[in-house]
Amino acid sequence: MGGTMTAESVTQHSQWHVPPKDGYTVDDLFTLPDLPPHTELIDGSLIIVSPQRNFHADVIDLLVSGLRRSVPKKFKVKREMTIVLDRRNGPEPDVSVVLADAVSGPDQTSYQALDVLLAVEVVSPDSESRDRTTKPQKYAAAGIPNFWRVERDGTSRSPLIHVYELDTLTHGYVHMGMHRDRIKVDKPYTIDIDLTAIDEF
Repeated sequence: MGGTMTAESVTQHSQWHVPPKDGYTVDDLFTLPDLPPHTELIDGSLIIVSPQRNFHADVIDLLVSGLRRSVPKKFKVKREMTIVLDRRNGPEPDVSVVLADAVSGPDQTSYQALDVLLAVEVVSPDSESRDRTTKPQKYAAAGIPNFWRVERDGTSRSPLIHVYELDTLTHGYVHMGMHRDRIKVDKPYTIDIDLTAIDEF
């Protein structure tokens, strides 16, 4: 029926990284072996994300396709790419709009904050605090001009999008509105996405 789990087998299958005294850096994020996919770096700590749910994956697909429909050539829409904010912070927004000039090739693994026009976070149960407070504060401090926070609208499958714009005086985000059935905005470019199309996924 099943095999017996021994101390030796646990050791072989669970190699935990011991953090350095002052925490990890973005260089570590890109060079440490065997990190799980989509590992993030927040304040020098590695954040291991839980398995993705259907809502999360479907919303990312919906937004990526919607954003790409009207994106100007000077911008590119990317999904789940690390954004280097500073030496100890490398979060991975679910969706980003970046400058096309910042795209260097197929082996690229990250973008600099100054090249990002929009960061989008789809809130999951294990990431609520990070997506609602920690990450937006850090994105704003790094100068990313637009931020969207996507929540599940009650018990429905529909997404609810909170739109924020950067206040350059306070270096914080200002809430510009909520969008349920459709999101129509003009920053970072003209965007019009039917959010009810989530039912097609």
